[in-house]
Amino acid sequence: MKTAVSIVALTLALAACASTPAPPASVSETAAAPAAPSVQSPVTPTSTAYRAPRIPGTNIPDFNGVWRVLNTANYNIEAHPAQAAIQLRPGPYTPVPAANVVGMGAIGAVPAGFGIVQGDGKIPYTADALATREENRKAAVELDPEVKCYLPGIPRANYMDKPFQIFQSDKAFFIAYEYAGAVRNVFLEDPGEAPVDSWMGQSYGKWDGDTFVIEVTGMLPDTWLDRSGNLHGSSTKVVERWTRTSDHTMRYEAEITDDEVYTRPWKIAFNLYKAVGEDAQLQQFKCVEFVEELMYGHLRKNPLPGPALERAKREAEEREGQGN
Repeated sequence: MKTAVSIVALTLALAACASTPAPPASVSETAAAPAAPSVQSPVTPTSTAYRAPRIPGTNIPDFNGVWRVLNTANYNIEAHPAQAAIQLRPGPYTPVPAANVVGMGAIGAVPAGFGIVQGDGKIPYTADALATREENRKAAVELDPEVKCYLPGIPRANYMDKPFQIFQSDKAFFIAYEYAGAVRNVFLEDPGEAPVDSWMGQSYGKWDGDTFVIEVTGMLPDTWLDRSGNLHGSSTKVVERWTRTSDHTMRYEAEITDDEVYTRPWKIAFNLYKAVGEDAQLQQFKCVEFVEELMYGHLRKNPLPGPALERAKREAEEREGQGN
């Protein structure tokens, strides 16, 4: 009987303790002991700015490695939907692939892209430059310098579908591109005005904190900005900003200025991704030999059937006409 009474008394005591509110904590105790995070709302650690690894023995950010984009800007740097081909012609209901690319089917189609032009997403062309862009687009397969394996120029070389490699030390900054074996030697001291215009222009780089700023001038106007006919002029200046954002990513930004072609300066921006493992190397894509038939096939003693033979016949007829 005493045992039963003791058990009942103990049960009542425990119930009273559970229902009695705990004494309030002092102000100092409350400030010193923040509430534990709930399962539903985990606490995110405070983020800090990424600090890139350094060139050994220096305080210079290390950009060495193989880099590439994962966007479709080389098709069109403005935002664009997927379409049947880079060059179209009017069809019964909607545009269809041009006759010279229709046989490529889905291989020749254009994937959609968000674009890399900042602001409203449109290049601020002058009226004349915009008209030239539209003419370029109508004959892109014939006119695009990439088709002929010409050097791509800047900034296009940085967002083509083939990677590039940065070789850097405290005294040099060199970029090798897989496409066409293109290269850039970035001057680290001001070289002055470019002595002559060239396909890849002249590059002069300097550091702005951890961002490498490259000023590119002296570019030939023959290069395009993409496969859609977007263009620049003979006095174009490109100011690039390269910034490491993680161990495997880099942010690329560029401001493009040319009063002859654009109504104002404009910017592009995109991410670059660093290759790792067996992917961290360039392959060869020296495409000059790949376009010999396109460029010079009509000069054969016996041109092969197709465009080369048709061109050879056409040129022979023109020469005969001039002789008469």
